[in-house]
Amino acid sequence: MNWISNYVRPKINSLFSRREVPENLWTKCPECGTMLFHRELKENLNVCTNCDHHMPIAPRDRLAALFDGGVFTEIDVPDAPPDPLGFRDQKKYPDRMKEARKKTGEKEAMLVAEGEIGRTPIVAAAQDFRFMGGSMGIYVGNAILAAAERAVKKKSPFILFSAAGGARMQEGILSLMQMPRTTVAVQMLKEAGLPYIVVLTHPTTGGVTASYAMLGDVQIAEPNALIGFAGSRVIEQTIGEKLPEGFQRSEYLLDHGMLDRVTHRKDLRDDLITITRMLLRLDPPIKGDLPKPTADEAKPGKADAQAGEAAAENADEGSAEAAQSGATTEAEK
Repeated sequence: MNWISNYVRPKINSLFSRREVPENLWTKCPECGTMLFHRELKENLNVCTNCDHHMPIAPRDRLAALFDGGVFTEIDVPDAPPDPLGFRDQKKYPDRMKEARKKTGEKEAMLVAEGEIGRTPIVAAAQDFRFMGGSMGIYVGNAILAAAERAVKKKSPFILFSAAGGARMQEGILSLMQMPRTTVAVQMLKEAGLPYIVVLTHPTTGGVTASYAMLGDVQIAEPNALIGFAGSRVIEQTIGEKLPEGFQRSEYLLDHGMLDRVTHRKDLRDDLITITRMLLRLDPPIKGDLPKPTADEAKPGKADAQAGEAAAENADEGSAEAAQSGATTEAEK
């Protein structure tokens, strides 16, 4: 009986049972409901192939798609105090940080790197909305200062991709102090005569919008991104009026002069190359000569010296190549 129960029955069940399909093979578009195969979605930079809805994209994937050959070098950012206020709510702040790091695989809410786009050296920073809503704490302030200092040292443009719900509640006034700190960092770039370009992604709200996210020499946004300071409900309750349709969305802000352009994610790299070279007063690159990331080359990660040298040699030869968990932000109002 044991032989039948332990061997024969499981063998028969395995022949006729339905195979389980891994859940991560398909992603449902939140806008149109289309089921998208994960490889096809990744190749399309996390943009729905049916309705063009721009889904969140991890900072490493974004930077890999931005830099020539997908090669970039991370810039070290000074660590922030682990729990400066000894904050307690339903969970301890250090516990929330551990959860966010496990979920994203990143140290904090912003990744800073340097490399080349269209053979133009730049410094770039990308915010991760998956990491406690991309909330702005001391580390984010340190990251922007480190990026600005590196850009000034290398005389390179600074491109920032914003995605945040605002200030980080668990760091209180120390979080709000990052607004003037990051404004000083932007001023360093302006005094050095270096371009500062901001790409606002969905969502960019709260103290982030009230500081470094709206201080760019050029303001670009992805389609239908939510951009604003206070939430629409708070504004309606304050002014006692119904807000226009599409209020605080990229296209509405473009029509009312708050943005310079709204660019599809697939066109963003080429636009940034053109804009940076224009601001640096360099000749525009020949399109066919631009190295672009390939499926094999665009692997996110920390580029070592050998990878950088290989990318440079290939370039010389002309070869081609976003909800906050556990942090209360202004966006939730």
